[in-house]
Amino acid sequence: MTFKDTGSSPSYLKRELGVFGATMMGLGAMMGTGVFVSIGVAAGIGGPSVVLAIVVAALVAVCNALSSAQLAASHAVSGGTYEYGYKYLTPALGFAAGWMFLCAKSASAATAALGFGGYFLHVFGLKPFSVPVIGVVISVVVTLLVLSGMKRSNFANIVIVSVTLIALGLFVASAWPAVTTSGGKNLFPMLPEGEDSLGRFLQACALMFVAYTGYGRVATMGEEVKNPRRVIPAAILAAMALSAVIYLAVGLAAIGAYGAVPLGEATQKDAAPLESVLQAIGQPGVAKIVGLGAMTAMLGVLLNLVLGLSRVALAMGRRGDLPAIFSGLNAAKTTPVAAVIGVGAIITALAAMGNVTLTWSFSAFTVLVYYAITNLAALRLPKQDRRYPRIFAWLGLFSCVFLAFWVDAKIWMAGLITLGIGFVWQFLYRRMTGNPNAKRG
Repeated sequence: MTFKDTGSSPSYLKRELGVFGATMMGLGAMMGTGVFVSIGVAAGIGGPSVVLAIVVAALVAVCNALSSAQLAASHAVSGGTYEYGYKYLTPALGFAAGWMFLCAKSASAATAALGFGGYFLHVFGLKPFSVPVIGVVISVVVTLLVLSGMKRSNFANIVIVSVTLIALGLFVASAWPAVTTSGGKNLFPMLPEGEDSLGRFLQACALMFVAYTGYGRVATMGEEVKNPRRVIPAAILAAMALSAVIYLAVGLAAIGAYGAVPLGEATQKDAAPLESVLQAIGQPGVAKIVGLGAMTAMLGVLLNLVLGLSRVALAMGRRGDLPAIFSGLNAAKTTPVAAVIGVGAIITALAAMGNVTLTWSFSAFTVLVYYAITNLAALRLPKQDRRYPRIFAWLGLFSCVFLAFWVDAKIWMAGLITLGIGFVWQFLYRRMTGNPNAKRG
């Protein structure tokens, strides 16, 4: 493996994550807006077909997950697809993946911080306080937590995910009697009716596909996973399977008890659709608990994004795509201190603005670009490192390109502008530092 020459070989992070910890990291990244918001948004677009969309999106995501799993198992360093692009494709594709991940997911992290602030004020009735202020405070707290090392971050993530899963379990248990009482009539007709029904279903599939992609956090932190050839594939697939079951259970319960149209309207109105379901069926007490679960879910997403973003910044610092200071580790080799502080500062600044308008645009574009590059890299894996048939990588690549056609043109434009800015930065920075040529790993 070759990195930018900084006068010494790069240090590597200590391997501290086992199967359980890595699986919970994947769940922490997926049990956020996907389950608390995206299902409602997709229901408003595709009606009850969102239940089918959850299944279709899971199958598509599995193909991408298998590519990520075998790449991470064979090249277990920080950086995820940024590193795979460099090693198996071209420096330009590697840089594109890393830069887009940093830009889009920083905005997503700020949105998670603001989402936490909104739910915090809602659950505890603290209306006089400001959402951006809460967002800034929680961003700083999470940054300090990540700075304390992987062991503490992993423990905090396990607690956060556990609370979220308990809240979702209570939601399903509370809503299900209403589904059986109605005979499940809200779940039919399963496919959308009227004009452009197929297009609306595919758009719902695209939304739910994006909701699954948090499993990539395991690959991004591959350098910190014990026995990566065994643990990484197991953790990614376990997180995927559990998320699919939870999404399906929540989708069936929410739509079956409340209806797809009201669920979509509730999402647009106050971004708390699951609470609206429980209020409508006479379960206000459980609604408060689910609100608490949504709060911890936003916190889990924020924690996992700070972890993932800092590891990509670490990898980019090692290769000279970011200042070399980002490649430094603490004495115990458990934390990339400068990378965490830098990422935390950006997220905190964005949260202070109070409105991250391009988050979803960047996220949609980034997911498609990022995983298209992942699948391309998987297709270049040497035969001895290949764990799964190449057909899965081809299916993953095709699905990313196909779903791209269902993304609005404005989203593509915003993403392309962001990518162009990144390449200008890379060119100017490498010229200033006297390192014009990116090296393959």
